[in-house]
Amino acid sequence: MSVPGPYQAAAGPSSAPTAPPSYEETVAVNNYYPTPPAPMPGPTTGLMTGPDGKGMNPPSYYTQPVPVPNANAIAVQTVYLQQPVSFFDHPVQMCCPSCNKMIVTQLSYNAGALTWLSCGSLCLLGCIAGCCFIPFCVDALQDVDHYCPNCKALLGTYKRL
Repeated sequence: MSVPGPYQAAAGPSSAPTAPPSYEETVAVNNYYPTPPAPMPGPTTGLMTGPDGKGMNPPSYYTQPVPVPNANAIAVQTVYLQQPVSFFDHPVQMCCPSCNKMIVTQLSYNAGALTWLSCGSLCLLGCIAGCCFIPFCVDALQDVDHYCPNCKALLGTYKRL
């Protein structure tokens, strides 16, 4: 009596190793057209006998050609990744997301929180005669909006406070 060791194959219905499928079988390369039916053995008169014993014509197979992909035509799609833009109080060169052109942003100054706090603190210090409105004339105390010079789209805002 022989006991199979760990290195021996156990006896079974199929002890022969089978090879894995080839690459062509896996991805079905060159399967663009259906395979024609195999010829039937018998007389080569062109007539086949039907179930009732009478002759009949062989069926005609119509195949529609499937377009073969062109190996030279490769679809290339270019993707541009735009880095996040940090807006400050100076113009920025960037690609406008609205019109897709390289631009240098136009700046617009608006009164923000720092402007109003400066005005309020000047009022508390006694500058009531109109000097408290000076922060509204100083660009360094106002918020900055960045616009595209081509399409006038708002691209970003820099808030001072």
